[in-house]
Amino acid sequence: MNEAFEAIRFAPLLPWPLLAGLAVPVLVVALAAARGRSLAGALRLVVGLVLLAALAGPRLVEEQRRPLADIAVVVVDDSLSQSILDRAARTEAALVELRARLERLPGLELRVERVGPTPGVDEGTRLFAAVERALADTPRRRLAGVVMITDGRVHDVPADLGRSLGVPVHALLSGSPGERDRRLVPGKVPAFGLVGKSAVFGFRVEDNGGGGGEAMVTLRLDGEPHAVISVPLNRDATMEVPLRHAGANVVELEAEAGQGELSLVNNRAAVSISGVRDRLKVLLISGEPHAGERTWRNLLKADPAVDLVHFTILRPPEKDDRTPIRELSLITFPVRELFEDKLADFDLVIFDRYRRRGVLASAYYRNLADYVRKGGALLMAVGPEFAEPGGLAESELARVLPALPTGRQLGVAFRPRLTEAGRRHPVTAGLPGSGAGTGEPSWGGWMRQIEVGEPRGATLLTGAAGLPLMVLDRVEEGRVAMILSDTAWLWARGWEGGGPHGEMLRRLGHWLMKEPELEEHALKAEIMGGQLTVTRRSPQPGAAEVTVTAPDGKAQLLALADLGNGSAMGRLAVSQPGLWRAAEEGGLVALAAAGSPSPVELAELTASDARLGPVAAATGGGLAWLSSGGVPEFRRVASGAVASGRGWMGLAERGDHVVDGLRETPLLPAWALLVLGLGGLLAAWWAEGRR
Repeated sequence: MNEAFEAIRFAPLLPWPLLAGLAVPVLVVALAAARGRSLAGALRLVVGLVLLAALAGPRLVEEQRRPLADIAVVVVDDSLSQSILDRAARTEAALVELRARLERLPGLELRVERVGPTPGVDEGTRLFAAVERALADTPRRRLAGVVMITDGRVHDVPADLGRSLGVPVHALLSGSPGERDRRLVPGKVPAFGLVGKSAVFGFRVEDNGGGGGEAMVTLRLDGEPHAVISVPLNRDATMEVPLRHAGANVVELEAEAGQGELSLVNNRAAVSISGVRDRLKVLLISGEPHAGERTWRNLLKADPAVDLVHFTILRPPEKDDRTPIRELSLITFPVRELFEDKLADFDLVIFDRYRRRGVLASAYYRNLADYVRKGGALLMAVGPEFAEPGGLAESELARVLPALPTGRQLGVAFRPRLTEAGRRHPVTAGLPGSGAGTGEPSWGGWMRQIEVGEPRGATLLTGAAGLPLMVLDRVEEGRVAMILSDTAWLWARGWEGGGPHGEMLRRLGHWLMKEPELEEHALKAEIMGGQLTVTRRSPQPGAAEVTVTAPDGKAQLLALADLGNGSAMGRLAVSQPGLWRAAEEGGLVALAAAGSPSPVELAELTASDARLGPVAAATGGGLAWLSSGGVPEFRRVASGAVASGRGWMGLAERGDHVVDGLRETPLLPAWALLVLGLGGLLAAWWAEGRR
């Protein structure tokens, strides 16, 4: 316990005005004594002053102080860049040695603050923010100094270079001088582009510590290899990629390894370009007029993204009833333009109860079949004409159809039901009223169905007698779907409660046009709430496993549990920002970014003193490379004195304290008052007796 005198205080026995009144006679005595030059008067004055002082109660106040230990803050950098090579081990060894040395210094309290990556946040390494957190409950006057164990890549260096801390800031760098690393930096990237067109984006391969030359860059589009090009180092480059589908088109770039570079983690980068369809071009060819024709037209016209071309064949060429030309159709059916010149421009072709009537030559049916094989989409909504002679099953188009008629029509009422494949396929899975979990749909009935032989592809709906009602198939690069009834429009009219007519046909059309969200074989990854969720869609039931690769390149297996609706799902805690990659054995790849796909923390991996060197110089601290001399000696120095030198670093002595109590001691004890008072009176009596 330290003791120090702070001040003299008064505790008067009488109010100050009364004491002032008593001082008047004493003053009169003093004046009389001074005029008469009387020794007795002077002695009486002394007695009066002693009595006044006793009444004023002077006291000596003594503080009882308890010294407080100074605080040394050690900030440990646990960011992603610290995980390469042996930096983490070197950092931990330095922390152990530093802790041992600082604990031997007297009057010093050690506080260690660790700074690691924050999931979902890409703000770099913030060591000075960690110092503020460590001192949140402590006065700054106790801070003796700050020691940072880091690779030097700090992203929150204050504008005043740490002078506001008022203490030396020391840096122990975990890397080595002269390190070399190569990184790939994305440049200007378009936010979106048109599907079927190409997008151009920029990037740069920076080689820190290397010379000129070129590097090979591998490009992957949605996880699949696309191209390998050579680009000059440390110069801007551009690349053109096709946008194959709507939604996110993820482009991954990877630069080849450089000589002697630290890590390949930042040799990769990813950008996402949103594919937007200009307009979905749909060709609807209606044959015999029927009640469902307008339903098809209304459904397609209601979609603002669909550009519909609709023709209804009301009159075959061979029909001749002498009707005047002016009373026939306003335009001639443009067969050659539609099925030869412009066929490839359509995203989907629909035949609704179409019968061969000599309108289309055989060559045009071959063109349609080739259109499907090369990636086109065909939807057949058939009625009795499909089972009769002259139907489309007798044309070249039959080569791509997944089901062919037996010639039998079923004119009975039935309720469509989902098959097991239908419960897992994205076109029909989870449709409202499908009876998921019960097996009994609440849909209304249909009235007629065309019997077909054993179909190819997937049967999603069954109708009368359990026969196929909706069949989907892939034909080389294209897709085909068949609805084997012409009474689906009853759902749109609300017959017997109706059914999800619009939703089902919307999904069907988008599956035919290869919309990513309706792929039956798909892998999806997304990050929310600090968790990576991986969803795998497959027609095959059962659990699955995927390989998840973190931004730092470490891979692990993630088990996916079957949800029973065609999906399997698994979750994983996200521990670092950057691009996470999920891949299954079949080749499907999904990407998700926590924060930025190219985190700031992984942008620069070489250790550097460029950011903390000026801070150490401005605050009087020191900087040392752990790879060269290890942890320097630490000593206490006076506040404001030089705090670093060759092989040592200093921590300031601040001398802060708290006052635990006060002790008051009277300046005039009772015995002193008695001696002075009686002695003064006796002396005055003696002096008067001599006269």
